[in-house]
Amino acid sequence: MPSISSKGLAMPESPIRKLVPYAEAATKQGKHIYYLNIGQPDIKTPDCALEAVKKNDLEIVSYSHSAGFASYREKLANYYQKQGIPVNTEDIIITTGGSEALLFTMGSIADMDDEIIIPEPFYANYNGFATSSGVTVVPVTSSFEDGFALPPVSEFEKRITNKTKAIIICNPGNPTGYLYTKEEVEQLAALAKKHDLFLVADEVYREFAYEGKKHYSVLSQEGIEENAIMIDSVSKRYSMCGARIGCVVSKNKEFMATAMKFAQARLSPPTFAQIASEAALDTPQSYFDDVIEEYVDRRNTLIEALEKIDGVQVATPHGAFYCIVELPVEDAEDFAKWLLESYEYEGETVMIAPASGFYSTPNSGLKQVRIAYVLKKENLLKAVKILEEALKVYNK
Repeated sequence: MPSISSKGLAMPESPIRKLVPYAEAATKQGKHIYYLNIGQPDIKTPDCALEAVKKNDLEIVSYSHSAGFASYREKLANYYQKQGIPVNTEDIIITTGGSEALLFTMGSIADMDDEIIIPEPFYANYNGFATSSGVTVVPVTSSFEDGFALPPVSEFEKRITNKTKAIIICNPGNPTGYLYTKEEVEQLAALAKKHDLFLVADEVYREFAYEGKKHYSVLSQEGIEENAIMIDSVSKRYSMCGARIGCVVSKNKEFMATAMKFAQARLSPPTFAQIASEAALDTPQSYFDDVIEEYVDRRNTLIEALEKIDGVQVATPHGAFYCIVELPVEDAEDFAKWLLESYEYEGETVMIAPASGFYSTPNSGLKQVRIAYVLKKENLLKAVKILEEALKVYNK
């Protein structure tokens, strides 16, 4: 039979989604599952976004400009300017989710076998995007004990070779919830400038910063306009994961012209999703104030409950809506499968994401899982109770 490409065979499975068949089988057995594995918020999408689609009177669903609606890009630029990010309409290309923005970026800045340095654990799909782009991920491991703070910049510099093209960070972090400080971003910016590298910041969780902490954008850093690239998305900010609208933003004109060729090759981002996303920019601040308050409450509830379980440790997040949890097991992936295949507590079980898939270094994070606190508090408490009882049985 015809052979599959080596690239296809090397493409990693998503640690977030690869246990779906086990969950489907558990559902068929009649188990109720609490999904802690995926960052799908249960927060309501803003009414202004939904109404814009419902009330639209389009008669032809046509292509947009390859860079996205001009009206949306202009409105988006105004939003960024209010966030202290000095960009204009021509600095923005609308993409089909943040995922496409990352693919355009890797395709524009790196050739086959070039290297990109990423602090790990990192968003698992960076591995997939790198594989599909023929790029090598060079990890710098952050520490659970330090709450996944930025490793010393010297560790990044040690890994720079003549094949290194960029450093990528996720800020606030998925899967760790770590929020990089202004000083940490400045350190990376200085390193990128020194070695003439791109500094790519995935900032899709910008609004989710807690305890009065402030998010600091890579594009707010002066002096690295030619180095800085920002990735963004409406998925989490407005609870619009299914809209699949994101963007890539940079002041580097040569980079943007190159990314535009990738955008033209896929024609245009989806029309109705752009309509919804443009309208979402009218969401009042009160919406975000309420959402942040809800997530802080959920985070505190989750961590307090988890820390009561013998042998469980949690790295407290200060942004996004994820945390890394270390369990008293040898293989968290085996435990996650067992929860779905062989365990139930009062007819219910939980689905968690094994954290090893968020690392590039082999055999890392084997005892860790990522938990997304995107469920209501009462459901989070039920899910933690199931984990507590399950660990008693699993470890016998």
